[in-house]
Amino acid sequence: MKIELSNKRPENFTAYWEGQYEAFHHFEFACGIPSVLLAITTVKENGKPNVCLHAWSSFSGEGDGYFAVLGGLAKHSHTYQNILRTGEFVVNFLSAAQYDALIRTIHANTAEADEFEAGGLLREDAATVSCPRIAEAFLCLECALEKQVDLTEQGKTSVLIGRVRHVALEEAYATEILPGDAGEKYGERGFMFNLHAPKNLRTGEGERSGVAILQMIRTDM
Repeated sequence: MKIELSNKRPENFTAYWEGQYEAFHHFEFACGIPSVLLAITTVKENGKPNVCLHAWSSFSGEGDGYFAVLGGLAKHSHTYQNILRTGEFVVNFLSAAQYDALIRTIHANTAEADEFEAGGLLREDAATVSCPRIAEAFLCLECALEKQVDLTEQGKTSVLIGRVRHVALEEAYATEILPGDAGEKYGERGFMFNLHAPKNLRTGEGERSGVAILQMIRTDM
C-alpha cells in the first residue's frame, strides 16, 4: 500500500527549525531522494574565496554542451551573488573524508572570511575561470553561467545553469568500472550523497540527515 501525499503539507509534519517549510517544500523531506554532495567555489566581491557545500544539483548535456544545473541556491547567499556578478564558478567533488572540512566553511560564512582557510582546504588555480578549485577535490568542473531560473517566482531561490568549460580529474580516479572493482570514484573515497532529513510519513517526524556513499552491485549493464 502506498502513502499518498498532496501538495498541501500534512499537519503532522514537524518543523524542526523556523522557516523550514519556506526554505524547502515538504516533498523534499517526504521523498528523501539522495543527491550528490559537492562544493561550489566562487570569489567574493572583496576577492576572498567562497566555498559552498551544496546538493540538489544535476549534470547533463548533448552534442557540444555539458551543463551543471544547480538547484535551490538561495538568492541572499554569497554563492548566488558571486556567480551573478562574475558569471563563473567551479563545482568540486570531494570524498566523505573532507566532509568535516566543508562543514567548517559553513561556520565561517562571512564576507571577510577566506573559506578555504577556514576549512583547512588547499587552493589551486583553475584553467579557464578566475575562481579557485579545491585541490583535495578528485573532480572539478569549471563553469560559465548560462542562465538562471526562478522556479517558484517567490524570489527566494534560483536554479543556476552553468556551461562546463573544463574538467579536471585526479589520475587515480580516471579509470573505467571493472568486474569486481568500481574504481576510486564509486566507493568510500568517491562521491558522497546527501540524505536530507527524510520523514517518517506515518508520524511526520524525522530530523536527522545523513551522508552516504555508493556501493556498486552490478557491472554488467
